[in-house]
Amino acid sequence: MKYPVTPDGRYFVVRGRLWRTSNPDLGEAERDLLVKQLMTARRDIALARRSHDGDAEKQARGRVDAAKIALGERGPVWWTDGAPDHNRKMAVNSPYADWYSALQKPDPAA
Repeated sequence: MKYPVTPDGRYFVVRGRLWRTSNPDLGEAERDLLVKQLMTARRDIALARRSHDGDAEKQARGRVDAAKIALGERGPVWWTDGAPDHNRKMAVNSPYADWYSALQKPDPAA
C-alpha cells in the first residue's frame, strides 16, 4: 500500500487523515468479490451523474456503502478489543499522533 498504515493495521493515512482498512479476516475470494462490487457501484455513480439520473445515483451510493460496510471500512469496527473508531479523524488529533509525527521527520540515521 502506498499510504502509511498504523502499527496496529487498523488505518491508513491520506493527507493526514485516518481511513479504516478492510477487515484482514476476510477471505481473499470474499474480499475480491466485495472490491469488485464496490468498483462497479462507483462506476455506476459516475454514469448516473453524467446522465443526471438522481435515482440511479442514490441506488449506486447505497451499493457503495453496503460494500464498504461488508469490507469493514464503515459500520461496526472489525477489531474486538473495544478500542474506539478513529475513522476520518486527523492523525495528529488521535492516539496515533506520535506515530504520525515520527513519519513526518527525516530519519537521522539516513
